[in-house]
Amino acid sequence: MARYTLVIPGRLDNLNDYISACRTNQYKGSKIKASNEHKVLVAIYEQLGRLRIANPVQMRYRWYEKNKRRDLDNISSFGRKVIQDALVQAKILKNDGWKNIIRFSDDFYLDPDNPRIEVDIEEI
Repeated sequence: MARYTLVIPGRLDNLNDYISACRTNQYKGSKIKASNEHKVLVAIYEQLGRLRIANPVQMRYRWYEKNKRRDLDNISSFGRKVIQDALVQAKILKNDGWKNIIRFSDDFYLDPDNPRIEVDIEEI
């Protein structure tokens, strides 16, 4: 089956940022999620174009952080949500439910000069 790689430059907000924004004002939380999704959508359209994946997939996330200040679970939990929602919004994936994404994994690295997120999407 086919494998595709998406590279999102920089970092996304983490779960703590999102929760804090939601507690401040519901619209602020929505704005943070939309802003992060837009960043991911730009990368999707540039790199994956009009790709459509009908088969179930497994996803491998590689998170390259500039330092160790953010907790791993806060980085990946909100990040995965935003990335998977953006993949559905761009119609790359039909949905992000159990039938569509059957597994995912996270790996974490430091790269102070080039923080980014690399996502391998592999059809099963």
